[in-house]
Amino acid sequence: MKALILAAGYATRMYPLTRELPKALLPVGGKAVLDHLVENLGRVASIGELAVVTNDKFFGKFKDWASAARRGPRLEVLNDGTRSNEKRLGAIGDLRWAVEALGWTCDLMVAAGDNLFPFELSGLADFFLARGTDAITCYRQANLDRLRRTGVAVIADDGRVLDFAEKPAEPKSSWAVPPLYALERATLDELPGYLEEGNCPDAPGNLVAWLHKRRPVYALKCEQGPHDIGTLESYQEADRLYSGR
Repeated sequence: MKALILAAGYATRMYPLTRELPKALLPVGGKAVLDHLVENLGRVASIGELAVVTNDKFFGKFKDWASAARRGPRLEVLNDGTRSNEKRLGAIGDLRWAVEALGWTCDLMVAAGDNLFPFELSGLADFFLARGTDAITCYRQANLDRLRRTGVAVIADDGRVLDFAEKPAEPKSSWAVPPLYALERATLDELPGYLEEGNCPDAPGNLVAWLHKRRPVYALKCEQGPHDIGTLESYQEADRLYSGR
């Protein structure tokens, strides 16, 4: 298995903080958001290689970050060539582009680079390998406004995803799904078809909504959800929490 971190967004909602620095490199608890994620991925025994896909605007920042001394899986930084929010490829567009650019033909763990996961990602890898199907994580979210800003799944007793919607106006359950997935190699072959059908290239949950109707997708239930660095307030909250640790 390999891992891909999606970090090609422009975070315009957090300007001016992210005008010259990408969200994934903002400091949280004394180190970059991305450092927390890479360290967690580094503890997944089955992951031997890691890539971060970003854009041309922030490519130099990520290269500087990657050149710093660090331990863990082999790491590569990719430049998708875009220069503005209006020209971005979108998360799913970047996923397809990166897999093709790298020539990867293997199972893949995919994570958004602006999320802090308070649980071990090795749990998802183990669940994925045991199930032998595409896998996601989920957690209970009681706040309706937050459910409307994330993926929401309806899950059977055995964990299979029965329904999924990205940022639904009327959520059908309280199972929130963060942008963290383990995908089989055969699933990656379906990315061109998804995009060629004219489906949304952004918000990675849209792929799950499309995928679960074609292939079995199972959910690993977690006690806690991630800290999504989506606004200035959520960033400050995460920094306070991790600084307290």
